[in-house]
Formats: sequence, C-alpha cells, structure tokens
Amino acid sequence: MNTSNTLFAIPTYRLRDVSETVEIYDEHFWRNGHSAPIMVFDDSSIANHQKYFHELEKTRTHNELIYVGPHEKERFIQFLNRKLRDKKLESLVRNLFRPSYGGNRNFTLMYTLGSFLVSADDDMRPDAFFETAPETLRDHEVCRGKLCRVNEGGYICKSFDILSAFKDVLGKRVSQMPPHYEKGGMLIDTAMDLETNTSTSFVRDNSLLLEDGKLPKDCVVKIAQTYRTGTNDIDALDYVHMFLGNPDQVDIDALNDVYVLSNFRPVVTKKNWRIDCGVAGYDNRLGLPPFFPTRLRFEDYIYRLWVMQPGIAAAHVDAVQRHTKNNYMRNPLAMEVFNEELCSLLKRKIKDSVYERHDLGIRFRYNGEVTLEDSEEILGKIRAVHQQVLQTAEGTPDGERRNSLLVFAENLAKVFYGFEPDFFQQNVSRIVDDVISQIHASLELWPTLVEICYYEKDKRQLPQLRVKNRKARTPAVIGAHL
Repeated sequence: MNTSNTLFAIPTYRLRDVSETVEIYDEHFWRNGHSAPIMVFDDSSIANHQKYFHELEKTRTHNELIYVGPHEKERFIQFLNRKLRDKKLESLVRNLFRPSYGGNRNFTLMYTLGSFLVSADDDMRPDAFFETAPETLRDHEVCRGKLCRVNEGGYICKSFDILSAFKDVLGKRVSQMPPHYEKGGMLIDTAMDLETNTSTSFVRDNSLLLEDGKLPKDCVVKIAQTYRTGTNDIDALDYVHMFLGNPDQVDIDALNDVYVLSNFRPVVTKKNWRIDCGVAGYDNRLGLPPFFPTRLRFEDYIYRLWVMQPGIAAAHVDAVQRHTKNNYMRNPLAMEVFNEELCSLLKRKIKDSVYERHDLGIRFRYNGEVTLEDSEEILGKIRAVHQQVLQTAEGTPDGERRNSLLVFAENLAKVFYGFEPDFFQQNVSRIVDDVISQIHASLELWPTLVEICYYEKDKRQLPQLRVKNRKARTPAVIGAHL
C-alpha cells in the first residue's frame, strides 16, 4: 500500500459543517507527510447543496478536494441504469444509493474501487482523549477506557498518524503484521454485547479483551479501524442513563461526559463484532460488500458477518480518533432509541440466518417476520425506561430539568406508538419487512454493479467535481532566509 493509492472519504449529510472536518484532516495528513485526495460524499438535498456548497469552496487544503453531491450522484445512478438496460432494476439501484447511512457509504465504495479507502464521519477528529496517568493493561486486555465529566480534567488530547496506522495493516496478511500487534479470535467488551452492539448494562468504564482463537497466518486484513474516544460507540439508552445519573444536567441532548482511553494496543482478529465504519479503512482493490442501504444505524453490520469467511481478518490499528457528536440535523433522542431497538432486532435475526458468505456479500434466510414475542420484549424494556424517567422527574427539584425529563418521556411514548402492543407490532412489522426486502434485493444486484464500475473506472472518472478551493499556505522553513 502506498499513500498515492489511498483515498480519504468523508460521508456527510451536514454540508454546512463538513468544511471544518475537511481542513482538520487535510492539515493532519500534511503534518504527517501524506498526500491523499479528500472526497466529500454529500447526502444533502439540492436546496442545502445550493445553500452551503460555497462553504466548501472557502476551504484551504494541501490535498485535492473532490465533491460528490446530489448532481454527481444522479449522473452516476443514470449511468448504472443505462448499463443495466432493465427498467425493473432502476428503483433497486436508487434504493442502494438512496440518501441514507448505508446508501451514502455505498457511493464511497464504488468511487474508490481499485484503491485503499480510509473513511471518517463528518463529526470525527484525528486526535483522541487519554488519561494523564495511564495504567498498564492486563493479560488479554487490549483496551481500557472510561466516561469522564467534560470539565473534571484528568485527560489530555493526543494525535496519531492515522494514514500510517492503516498503511501498516490494510491488504496485508496476518503473518505480515507489525510485531507489537496482538493476535486472536475475537474481542469481548466487558460492558457490551458485541454481536448486536448493545450495552449489557450502563457502566462508566469498560475493557476490550482478546479471546484466543484460530487466526490463520495467510488471512488478509480487508477492513480495519482506529479506536474511538470522545462520544464512544454507546447506545442511545446509555445517553438516557447518563442524563438520569447526572442531577446537574438540564439539557438531555447536551454532552456532559466524554469517553477517555486509559491505554490500548493494536490487535488483529478473525472475528470483529466492533467494526465501526465511522473510523474505518478498507482494502477496496477488488471490491467489497455493500453497506446495508437503510436509514437505521446498522449499515456496517454486514461487515461483522462478512469477515468471518476464510481468508479474511480485521484489525484495530495503532491509532485513536475522537468523535464530537454533532447534534445538528440529528434525530431526537427518543427516535434514536426506537431506531436502535429495531437495529438490535434485525441484527439478531440476520446473524442467526446467514448461510453463505462470498467476496462481495452475504446471504441470509430471514424474511422480515416480527413475532409477538419480539415486539413484547422491546416494549417491556422501553416501558421500564419510561417509568424510570417519570420517577426521576417526580423527585427532581429543578424545574427546567424536570421539564426536560417529562418532555423526553412524552416523546418516548409517542415514538413507541403509545406503548399500545398491537399498534406497535403492526408498524414495526411493516418497517422491518421493508428494510429486509430491500437488503435482500440489493445484495443480489451488487456484484453486477461492482463489475460495471470496475471497468468504467479503467476508462474514465465517475461523476465528480474538483472543488475550486484555495491552496493551504505552507509555513516557511526556519532558517530558509539565511
């Protein structure tokens, strides 16, 4: 792998705020001696594109800045439909690349075919929070971290060479891993069920433990990620519990706790239930599976299932990044809770029915059925949370905080259809059936689209726009005038 064959992608639907992310990562790459084109994949509407694109043009970068927005995406979709020559497939193509978490990431995979891809969400930053007094990790422990109050101190910000960390592992065999990498079967989180990425209980500290297991030396690392601090990969319900546990917090959407690492070490595994596409790198030279084209937040779950096939491994690299949790254009917390409950249900159903894995996807038998037991389990869990919120509000002397709790409780009840079992079961069944049918169809079509784009990229660029921004100033070398 060389940096000239590495592309850096920022998938976004918040064009207003992405300029800052572009400049920060561009500066980070330049200071570490890297040159990597930066590609912004924008899910904005035409109206927001017209409103905020000029902010991207105001940026200063050392690296080339490429934009793939609504106009370029439409041209790309039309190109695919012309090649397919089948009217019946047009809606399916649009679904694969529709504005959504998975759809936008599928553009990044097509546009970077034949290359190595490093991707970061628009609210990520190339630095990390670390305890000022780190502790030594125990046997089999590869990471330890904890939640800290924002203003209590005890941690500092550190930066790592992100691209070099990915360069060390992507596309390489396990036998070629740097000697300081741990190797094993899979990771276990002391606070999370990693098969569904849901918290087992709300705790303020956790560790990642490496479980022994067979890891053939000829396995190739096809996907890797950095560790993540700041707003860590925690459930929406964890934010609720954080709010309930902090009597001084008034705004439920405010971030008053940050995740801080005590220590970590890089690791390569055969299974990786903790794959986080927000801070990931991919060996996309020969193509990869599509992200699930869904507005629910489990688009990357396919990769946790896909890496289990022979010959493939995943890695946590020797670097850490920071999540800043941008609340702009984010769903209300009650809706995030609803979405995550559906995601957990779908993850379990898909995982338990996978029967095939191949180079560009997976196949599973689940057809979208939601049983009465499934819906009752979700409602029982959320009713208990709703009751806890009301009890906390009743005992809260601060009027503003009490009002926030009551509003959240009301929103939670509305989102979960008033906790009415039949209404909830009927609507969830419809949502799940729609999502699953789209995923099945997308997985069947994806290999054909990869083949079309692979040959097209050999001849010409896919629709994209070179942003006419300004060249970043390079500081003068000390002593150059002598």
